[in-house]
Amino acid sequence: MRSELKWMGAGAALLLTAACAPVDPGFGEALRYDLAIQTVDPDPVYPEGGAQPGDNGEKAAEATKRYRKGQTKPVQAESASSGASGGPQ
Repeated sequence: MRSELKWMGAGAALLLTAACAPVDPGFGEALRYDLAIQTVDPDPVYPEGGAQPGDNGEKAAEATKRYRKGQTKPVQAESASSGASGGPQ
């Protein structure tokens, strides 16, 4: 009988200490935020005058044609040594 009381007392103490454990209200907030920003909006609302899906599609198609024909402009390299330096001297 005494052994049973020890176990019951230990169980009650365990339950009481578990109930007193502080719970952070922000627990899991980072996970919920990450899930929200990676979820695609099935019904997006675009602002008036803002970029729309398919904008500049004609320009992209023309640029692709020029690329495939080899009629692209050569890239002009810019020198990083001209002008003031922002690094250590």
